[in-house]
Amino acid sequence: MSLAPFPLALLALAAGAMLLPAPALAQSDPAAARLIEQLRPRGDGATRGIRLPSAPAPTPSAETAPVRPAPLGATATPAPATPSAPRPVARPVVPDTTAPEGVPAVSITVTFPSGSANLTPQAEARLAPLGRALASADLAPFRFRIEGHTDSVGAASMNMALSERRAAAVRDYLIRQYGVDGARLEAVGLGQTRLLVPTGDGVNEPRNRRVQVINLDG
Repeated sequence: MSLAPFPLALLALAAGAMLLPAPALAQSDPAAARLIEQLRPRGDGATRGIRLPSAPAPTPSAETAPVRPAPLGATATPAPATPSAPRPVARPVVPDTTAPEGVPAVSITVTFPSGSANLTPQAEARLAPLGRALASADLAPFRFRIEGHTDSVGAASMNMALSERRAAAVRDYLIRQYGVDGARLEAVGLGQTRLLVPTGDGVNEPRNRRVQVINLDG
């Protein structure tokens, strides 16, 4: 069973503030505006959440070193190559979500007490921008799935049950605190079946303990 704190994304704002148009919301509530942008279908075929590294610039080598002009009758020799700085070791790119490509989604880190599905004040603070985003006019037409995910520490069956309770706790909080229509939110637990960072069994990887929000109409 994964007993480590569960990463996921204080009070509700006035209803009028939640229904601000997108440009005004970006000025007054940039955190919620960013979530709206991530969760709203774009319709242009662009994808979200995956950033690929740019190709490294070529470095000089002995094969491309300049050739010095040789005196008459002598053989031309290449100039010694300029030593290049060691290249940085490429690290694997970790996507932001495990949602299918092109589907609007976001992963949010929320901390739960060990082995518990009770939301802490810190967790509620992390969920506040999501609540305001889902209650906004921009996202009001859409339905969302709230997914609970765990790392690979503990029994898979216990992780599945824990992720279900935590996803339900997040859904209930969004409904109760931000007035999001419950018919728009579906809570599911996926345990350790869709790790954001692939690991072996028994690995305490914080990025895998999260809640993922997916636009079901996107």
